[in-house]
Amino acid sequence: MSYPKSWEVPKHEVLELCPKAHNYCVCIPVINEGDKIRKQLEKLKPYTSTVDIIILDGGSTDNSLDHKFLIEQNVRALITKKDKGKLSAQLRMGFAYAMNEGYEGVITIDGNNKDSVESIPSFIKELKEGYDFIQGSRYVSGGKEINTPLSRKLAIKLIHAPYLSLLAGYRYTDTTNGFRGHSRRLILDERLAVFRDIFNTYELLAYLSVKAPRLGYKTKEIPVTREYPKGKIPTKISPLKGNLLLLQILLNLLFNKYDKKDNLKNNQNKNSVGGNT
Repeated sequence: MSYPKSWEVPKHEVLELCPKAHNYCVCIPVINEGDKIRKQLEKLKPYTSTVDIIILDGGSTDNSLDHKFLIEQNVRALITKKDKGKLSAQLRMGFAYAMNEGYEGVITIDGNNKDSVESIPSFIKELKEGYDFIQGSRYVSGGKEINTPLSRKLAIKLIHAPYLSLLAGYRYTDTTNGFRGHSRRLILDERLAVFRDIFNTYELLAYLSVKAPRLGYKTKEIPVTREYPKGKIPTKISPLKGNLLLLQILLNLLFNKYDKKDNLKNNQNKNSVGGNT
């Protein structure tokens, strides 16, 4: 793929399995999700009549993304990272591909089969109505949480959501949830500059949550369901190193570490589109 020279996009391979069919796409970051991603794609198949599905593979080795299976599930493209980085790197290559293909909006959803894929039409509806950043939440009216570990719930409600809400100037309730909608103009905003190598692990999720409202983009939370399986918590984030990394990201946001340097003084003064709801 050919991208603007200013974009820092991880090295990757693109396998297109069918032509572009819709104006919106769902990007699903995965790595070795096994049966979870296969079950999720089976649930997603009915929605491929209205949205394109793009898999962002971090380097799976479990054969869960068999090409024949992906074709059967109407997956549009499989993008495989051949570079360093974790979630934010996967999102950068997904956003870059989606913008290059002319999509009007990108919905992201984790590939571990925890989220209510039936909520996807709601994200499309909000994008069509002019919202730029749509955060899925299990804690707003109509949302639902199932088997959420107590430690996770307390961390979200007492630390992560209040902290990001304060920095963003917008009240969030479920800031660690990766089920989100993003407009084309948000992704391409040069003040955000999402295509930078500084977004390598989990930085991009928190950064967009804070910057979208602060830059005047129309922001909204909508209800979703998130269900954890009973028993051991399935996660790619290690209990100690992972949580320390997330805390470091929160501190970096406070000190504007992720802001584009040449726009640091202007970021708070520009208001390009609309207000918050």
